[in-house]
Amino acid sequence: MKRLSFIPLILLAATAHAFDLGGLKEQLGKAAQSPSQTSQTANSAGLSGISNADQVGSLKQALTQGAETAVAGLAKENGFLGNDKVRIPLPDSLQKAGKLMHSLGMGKYADDLTSSMNRAAEAAVPEAKSLLVAAVKSMSVTDAKNILLGGDDAATQYFRKKTEVQLTEKFKPVVDHSIQKVKLAEKYDQFAGKGVQFGVVDQKDAHLDDYITRKALDGLFLMMAEQERAIRANPLQAAGSLAQKVFAAIK
Repeated sequence: MKRLSFIPLILLAATAHAFDLGGLKEQLGKAAQSPSQTSQTANSAGLSGISNADQVGSLKQALTQGAETAVAGLAKENGFLGNDKVRIPLPDSLQKAGKLMHSLGMGKYADDLTSSMNRAAEAAVPEAKSLLVAAVKSMSVTDAKNILLGGDDAATQYFRKKTEVQLTEKFKPVVDHSIQKVKLAEKYDQFAGKGVQFGVVDQKDAHLDDYITRKALDGLFLMMAEQERAIRANPLQAAGSLAQKVFAAIK
């Protein structure tokens, strides 16, 4: 009798032990997931009740808003020059070569050069709007999903990949026209060319239009990334109730 009564106890203990192992396995499985995987899974679940069409439509709405806001903020007077985050300075190598600048008689041009470079960037940025909007319109369902479930700057990276080459081609003529008006291009190129010869200026910084164009694009994408992070952090900033709903679902 004692041995018979002992058997159920063994079975009960074995069942409990198996249950505990199963729970442990589940917990280990969760722990093995990276934070990004866990977050992406949660985000996917949040979007499960929203149709693909609504997800894509709301994302396009929000991205168009963010792009237009970034362009408008930079295209105005002092959009670059008055913003510490995107103001275009002389190349680092030129700043470090202050003594050389004065010895070449170019010291007095530093402030004028900096101001003119930023004015040229402000003049070029409006050219970005049509290309950015076109990139939004051509977005596929897969692109939208990757952006919605991606990092804080996933949309900005998408824009950069899709538009950077074309933006460079559009910016450079505007930049060139702007710097020619103030007649500082030759002075900059002359000084920078000397700097290259002395080994204090990188070759890629030796031409003013290339340098300004590159820095203008960096500033544009920086401000777009800020707009994107703001919408993700506070969905109520998104344009339209549907966009607010979608970004709230993945927050």
